Amino acid sequence: MNEFILILVTAPNIKLARRLVNAALKPKLAACANIIPSIESHYWWKEKLENEREVLILFKTIEENIPELEQTICNLHPYDTPEFIAIPIASGSQKYLNWISENTN
Repeated sequence: MNEFILILVTAPNIKLARRLVNAALKPKLAACANIIPSIESHYWWKEKLENEREVLILFKTIEENIPELEQTICNLHPYDTPEFIAIPIASGSQKYLNWISENTN
């Protein structure tokens, strides 16, 4: 049985977010990606408090795809330290989870 995962990735703009989504979906590293077009991020960077407008991507995938998906995102991402957070999906409708399984490698 697959372990289902939600991956969070931020991007500096919608154009890059769409590029990252396509790079993940075409080889079926993720079954689905949602782009949330405008978030405000506040964070520490090089000992300074920063804030920026960003785009949030939510990828739905399976655990075995995490390493390749992370590599794909990091290779295309302009940030020194791109956000890539994997959260286990504890539960979901069986029909939807089956769909994730059927649409990932």
